[in-house]
Amino acid sequence: MTAQGSLTEKGLKVAEMVQSGEGQTAPIERAPGVWESRGVGNSYLLTTPAGDVLVNAGTLGDARRGRERFAQVSQNPVRYIVLTQSHANQYGGLEVYKTPDNVVIAHKTYPEDRVYSEALSAHYRRGSRRIFGGITGRTEDIVPTQEVAPDLLIGDEGYAFELGGRRFEIIHTPGGETRSAVIVWLPDEKIAVVGNLFGPLFGNQPNLNTLRGDKPRWALQFIDSIKTLRALQPEQILTGHEDIRGAEHIHRETTRIIDSVQWVHARSVEGMNAGKDLRTLMAEVVPPPELTLTEEYGKVAWNVRAIWHEYTGWHDPARGLTDLYGVAASSVAPAIAELAGGADRLAARARGFVAEGKPLEALHLLDIALAAEPGSKLSREVKRAALELLNQQTGGANLWERMSIAAEIRELDQATARD
Repeated sequence: MTAQGSLTEKGLKVAEMVQSGEGQTAPIERAPGVWESRGVGNSYLLTTPAGDVLVNAGTLGDARRGRERFAQVSQNPVRYIVLTQSHANQYGGLEVYKTPDNVVIAHKTYPEDRVYSEALSAHYRRGSRRIFGGITGRTEDIVPTQEVAPDLLIGDEGYAFELGGRRFEIIHTPGGETRSAVIVWLPDEKIAVVGNLFGPLFGNQPNLNTLRGDKPRWALQFIDSIKTLRALQPEQILTGHEDIRGAEHIHRETTRIIDSVQWVHARSVEGMNAGKDLRTLMAEVVPPPELTLTEEYGKVAWNVRAIWHEYTGWHDPARGLTDLYGVAASSVAPAIAELAGGADRLAARARGFVAEGKPLEALHLLDIALAAEPGSKLSREVKRAALELLNQQTGGANLWERMSIAAEIRELDQATARD
């Protein structure tokens, strides 16, 4: 738990890294001729005598700041721009760097990713703002004002080129945050620029299905992509937010990540075949200490759920036959509240659960109480207490979890203020 049980982003490493570019005045040289501009997603300028290569443009705001930073170290034209995936913290600032003389490179599935992303833009942005609104800043500083299409779409076999005596290899890693994910490999320097292949944190549980809403990622595809990277034997990895160094350290940690996700996958499949229900597996699948990864971004229990849905789809038999129909459980909330003697009676029992240290049981009851009587003052008060207790019990250490609880409290307070 954070020292004060905070429900802000303070003290969370991911949030600090996303915001770390705000005070940056000059690019950081991570290796000779490898310059970093920090932001919601880091951009890297790889310089050569014949022109430069930009890996990721960052968000629109990131790009405007990044161009000024990179101008301090190179006046060469940007010849190539490589997009490591199809999220706005990679493509959002393309319009800032794009010229008729440079080539934007992406995987062949990138246009498809962008089509479905734009088709669901309101849905995705609503979910993202709910979680990240206080961390990443204004939407207008993230998304582009105009779409810049790639000039060169590469296949699964990858792509290689040389510029100014520097060799570049682009390798497809579809297990990243989008299916169009690639890494940029500098074979002579043993440096891999991997974007968000691991998510924002190295050594963390991957986030196979984000709470903001996104296409699920496949566990075995993630594992294969990390194996692809490990086989290169990199001595330095530049992620979307971190600089990881040391061949032995990288090999050891990538192996642990592979083995941990493989273990979770295997136990999830075994449990499914044994007839265990989803929530039982979410509680039971816990890696041994030697395979335990940090959980500030992804969580084991959520990955168990993602694996379950990857193979099974949306229907969970444990939820009963009503799961097949569009009549929500909340439709009978007024009847349950009536039988209980009113929403306040349910809220009072929920308060008892809070006193017993059982916030989730309390929230189940409060969902019924508030569905039956949305304006119940007691239900709102008890729900707020239950959410605060939940944050304390979970430790507030996971970004998605803490910010989701904070969003629930914020929406609760807003509803109270409106009444």
